[in-house]
Amino acid sequence: MVQGLKEIFETFDKKNIFKDKSFLQTNYKPEEIPHRDTQIKQIASILAPVLKGERTSNLFLYGKTGTGKTLSIQFVRDELLKRADKDKDFKLRIEYLNCKLKKVSDTEYRILAELIKKMGGEIPTTGLPTEAVYNKFIEIIDSEKQLLVLILDEIDQAVKKISSDFLYNLTRLNSELSKTQMCIVGISNNLTFLEELDPRVRSSLSEEEIVFPPYNALQLQEILEQRAEGAFKEGVIQQGVIAKCAAFAAREHGDARRALDLLRVAGELADREGSKKIMLKHIDEANDKIEKDKILDVIKTEPKQFQLVLYSIMELSRKKQNEPMFTGDVYNFYQDLAMQNKLEVLTQRRVSDIVQEFDMLGIINVRVISKGRGGRMREIKLAISKNILEKARKIVEDSIDYK
Repeated sequence: MVQGLKEIFETFDKKNIFKDKSFLQTNYKPEEIPHRDTQIKQIASILAPVLKGERTSNLFLYGKTGTGKTLSIQFVRDELLKRADKDKDFKLRIEYLNCKLKKVSDTEYRILAELIKKMGGEIPTTGLPTEAVYNKFIEIIDSEKQLLVLILDEIDQAVKKISSDFLYNLTRLNSELSKTQMCIVGISNNLTFLEELDPRVRSSLSEEEIVFPPYNALQLQEILEQRAEGAFKEGVIQQGVIAKCAAFAAREHGDARRALDLLRVAGELADREGSKKIMLKHIDEANDKIEKDKILDVIKTEPKQFQLVLYSIMELSRKKQNEPMFTGDVYNFYQDLAMQNKLEVLTQRRVSDIVQEFDMLGIINVRVISKGRGGRMREIKLAISKNILEKARKIVEDSIDYK
C-alpha cells in the first residue's frame, strides 16, 4: 500500500501540468478585470465622495452568479483604501460581509454580531435582545469620526431567511449616529430580488443600481486565456480547449466562475490520467463531473420540503413534455404530494421562494411572462440533464419515501 501511494505521489510530481492553480480559483484577485470597465467606473463614480468624508447613496449591484460583481466592488474598495488620506479628520472603513456564510445569515442578531466583530468589538453569539445588539453596533461605529461603507454580498440569502426589516433598520441607522456616516452596498445574484422587497426598503436601499450582464463566449474566452497563462505550464492546452470551455459557460448564463471551474477540473482530470495536454475530451468529462457533483449534492442535502417541490417539477415535466409549466401548476401538484406523504403543506409564497432558489442553483430555468393587466407568471423548465435525471429522481424518491 505504501509503495502504491509513493508511485501515485511521484507520478503526480513529474506529470503536473499546472504552474499555479490559484489563478483558476474563485478567491483569486486579478490585477485587471476584463469587460467590467463600465461597471467599475460607475461604482467608483458613486463611491468616490467617501474620500472626502461624504456619505454616498446606497448602492445595489445585481446580476447572475459569476458576472464579476464581487470582484468589481472589491477592486474599487482596494483602490479607495489606497487613496484614503490618513491626515484627514475622519477614518474611512470599508467592511465586506458575505451574507450566505453559515452562522451569519440565519438571524439579524448574527449578522450584526459578525459586523461588530469586524469592527473590533465583541458580543456573545446569542443571548442578548436584538435591540441591545443594535445599540452595541451603533456604539462601536460611532466611537470615532468615520465614514463606513458596508458591502453586503448575497444579501438576498439573508433576506430570505430573516426578512427585509433588518435592511430597513440598517439604512435608517444614520439618523442615530453623531460622529459616523454609513452607506450600504448590496449585492445579489437574484435579478428579481429588488422587485420583491417592501417598497420602503427598496427606496432606501437601492438609491443607485448597477446591473452586471452575463459574459458572452468571446469575453469568457479572453478571461480564460488571461488566467490560463498564469495557471498552466506552456503548451499544455490543446487548441480549441479554451474556446469550448467558454462556449459551455456562456450557455450557463455567462458564468465566469463556471468557466474557471471547468478549466481547472479539466486540468486536474488530465493530470490524474498522466496526459501531457488538456484535451477537448477533458472539458466534456469536467462538465459532466461538475454538473453531476453540483446537482446531485444539492438534491441530496436539501430539506424534504425542497425535495418535494423538486419532485413535483420533475413529474410535471415528464407529464407535460413540451407544454409550458407555471408556478401554480407546481404548487397544486406539490400540495397533493405533501398530503399523500403526510407532510406539512407550505404556503404558495414559500414554494415560490423555493422555485426561485432552484433557478439560482441552475436546477431549473424560470422565465417571467407578462400578462398585461393579468399580472406576471413564471414559466418553469427543468434544467437537469437527461444523463443524471434518473439518479436525481431516485435520490428524491428514497428521501421522501415516495408512495
